[in-house]
Amino acid sequence: MAPTADSTPPATRVLVVDDDPDVGFVLRRYLAGQGFDVAIAPDGASARQAMQAPSFDLVLLDLGLPDGNGLALMTELRMRWAGPVIIVSGRGESTERAVGLELGADDFVTKPFDLRELLARMRSVLRRSRTAEASGALLAFDGLALCPETRRLTGRDGADVPLTSGEFALLSAFLERPNQVLTRDHLLNVLHGRDAGPFDRAIDMQIGRLRRKIEQDPANPALIQSIRGAGYLLAARVERR
Repeated sequence: MAPTADSTPPATRVLVVDDDPDVGFVLRRYLAGQGFDVAIAPDGASARQAMQAPSFDLVLLDLGLPDGNGLALMTELRMRWAGPVIIVSGRGESTERAVGLELGADDFVTKPFDLRELLARMRSVLRRSRTAEASGALLAFDGLALCPETRRLTGRDGADVPLTSGEFALLSAFLERPNQVLTRDHLLNVLHGRDAGPFDRAIDMQIGRLRRKIEQDPANPALIQSIRGAGYLLAARVERR
């Protein structure tokens, strides 16, 4: 049975960055029928303009743009916005998939895609983001503090530490189960709500990115520990305030 519009929260805004007018037309018509408010940006310049005052809940980003590489736009986007991004591209090579995830994308969908599968992935990303935001209390650990409601991570020096949507979801999962081994399958489900594909190294990349932001010595991580053959563990006491 196809998903219904009733399961999508109202006023969920999506920015589709794609220069193919047919793709834009199909996505706008289909997603509008599922309750989304869709805006189309046919190139990098219009995407940058649309994100000047970002009020979007999700971005669908193509890599093959007429005025530049979508990966460069992904880098710029992450400098100003931490919301969910799904790369939707005909470039499905493992290298570009890996680079896209390393730059902070929450998922990677290869063209041609099934509309219902894309919709399911969009809802999964949005649901994880909103669930983490609603988890309430301030979570303090190892001199850092995460406020789930505002998605704000405060560093040991009191400065804000920007987190992507994927990093936020991953850190929230660790903070909910400190000093417990979380398997790669569990963490993949946190990030993607699905099994890993043959080239899916999202966990390793997200763990590496997160370590660079919270570890005092990322080259010798003490907080997020690798448990060989089992998964990862957050070695910290977590206080709810």
